[in-house]
Amino acid sequence: MTANLIFTAVLLAIALFLFLWLNSRPAGGVAVLTYGEDGQTMEIPLNKDARYDVDTGLYTIHLEVKDGAIAFVDSPCPDHLCEGYGWLSRQDDWAACLPAKANVVVMSEGG
Repeated sequence: MTANLIFTAVLLAIALFLFLWLNSRPAGGVAVLTYGEDGQTMEIPLNKDARYDVDTGLYTIHLEVKDGAIAFVDSPCPDHLCEGYGWLSRQDDWAACLPAKANVVVMSEGG
């Protein structure tokens, strides 16, 4: 009987710890776009669906954020390889559009 109470208490303590830990994580991730000849940067939150049209000085690139992920979309560059990277959502995922001198890196994942 005492062993059952101790086991139940330990399980409740673990559940409470996991609940608090998961709820303390950030609400959304962040990606960083680096672009242009001079390496300008732009932080892009991944917790809000949006479209970003950025003039790199060579091309206007189009990025879309959807469901905590980011992707190059409707690329104006000749080869469209950047679109092939797909949706990026995990930390350190990256994609580049070399003709536009642009790259995007996921710095932190959404929670």
